[in-house]
Amino acid sequence: MFTSAPPPALETEGLTRRYGRRTALADCTLRVPPGRVVGLVGPNGAGKSTLLQLACGLIAPTSGAVQVLGARPGTRLDRVGFVAQDTPVYATLTVAEHLRLGARLNPGWDAAFAQRRVGALGLDPKQRAGRLSGGQRAQLALTVAAAKRPELLILDEPVAALDPLAREGFLRTLIESVTELGATAILSSHLLSDVERVCDHLIVLAGGRVQLAGDVTALLDAHHRAPAPPPGADVVHGAVVRGPLPAGDGLHGARAEGASAAGPVRLEELVLAYLRDGAR
Repeated sequence: MFTSAPPPALETEGLTRRYGRRTALADCTLRVPPGRVVGLVGPNGAGKSTLLQLACGLIAPTSGAVQVLGARPGTRLDRVGFVAQDTPVYATLTVAEHLRLGARLNPGWDAAFAQRRVGALGLDPKQRAGRLSGGQRAQLALTVAAAKRPELLILDEPVAALDPLAREGFLRTLIESVTELGATAILSSHLLSDVERVCDHLIVLAGGRVQLAGDVTALLDAHHRAPAPPPGADVVHGAVVRGPLPAGDGLHGARAEGASAAGPVRLEELVLAYLRDGAR
């Protein structure tokens, strides 16, 4: 029996969004396979939030096309969970009331999952959300988004305002939830250390345009560091080049001489090279 492959979690073609004369996103073409944890990175104003809002159906494109899980954005809200940058919760509602509200609004609500996550996080069901710490509010928002059992979780810089310990806890909960649900997650962040820790797919935006996209392992394999690239090398920026190491450069030198020698490129180096290239 033949089975059709699942559609991409997110697919865009020439996606563009303008606000008056300002172009927030330009000619964005992407294909995110299902089952990935995607890091969406770029400086402030790069178009990250615009792309995520288009994917959620919160705004409409100026031109181009976008599909989420094979459908038009906003048509299957039960399959998409969203956590905004300010991790919104209702200050006057208790943790338990958030879960009851989630159950009433989402037909596929998994009460057992929600209760288990609240217990594991040590959240007091009787505590009002307004009295929770920033990290606890972020965890509650993630729990509510994940308990609807979405196929895609979209998170717009949810850890930007959290301290390192709270951020680490949020990312751990995210990975645990995505693994249990078998979902795809798109995590917008400007913290490269967080992306490197949890993501296996990468999208780099700068100036409203896609600079780089693909599985992290494949992208790292396709780039190298060459401090003195020969003429004709495909240089991204600085010492980062696309393609194999230039003749005469080897991994032995990288190990012997440290980070400045020719050899594999680190994820942070790769991202910064494309961001600097996109800024020119």
